[in-house]
Amino acid sequence: SLLVNAAGQPRKEKVKLPSSLQGRKPNSIPNKKIEDPVAGKVNTSSLATTRQHLSGFYLIPPRVMLGVLKEGCTYAATVILKNVGVNFSRFRVKQPPPHTGLRVMYSPGPVAAGLQVELEIEIFAMVIGGEDAGGLEEVSHDIEILTETETLLLPVRANIL
Repeated sequence: SLLVNAAGQPRKEKVKLPSSLQGRKPNSIPNKKIEDPVAGKVNTSSLATTRQHLSGFYLIPPRVMLGVLKEGCTYAATVILKNVGVNFSRFRVKQPPPHTGLRVMYSPGPVAAGLQVELEIEIFAMVIGGEDAGGLEEVSHDIEILTETETLLLPVRANIL
């Protein structure tokens, strides 16, 4: 139960879900063109009266924090892009510039309603510039995921030792 702890006593604090289970709408920029006359439409009476926007993707987790990385090594993290709309939808990822050391690997194609695609975020930890004083260099980049209705921003953060 969420009301009592492992010892059977009432909890003092609220239980916090890990970020990997908190699928939510990421930072996004809406596209000007929303209606696509070629895309498949669902015309059922249950959806005819709803006013909410019935398309889009969620990112699980909504951000990638890689922590402290060793220079010269390659690290990877997996992010799930889930279609929470009622129609199939397409997306593509704008690859980050090479100087960030980031690369996104995925299988292109349409995503059916309710299904998901895995995006593998790969980073080659490298220090940009000349010799540093042995401190941490922060890598911070927002990966752009272009969908039919909006542009999603996936923040990726890491420190390179």
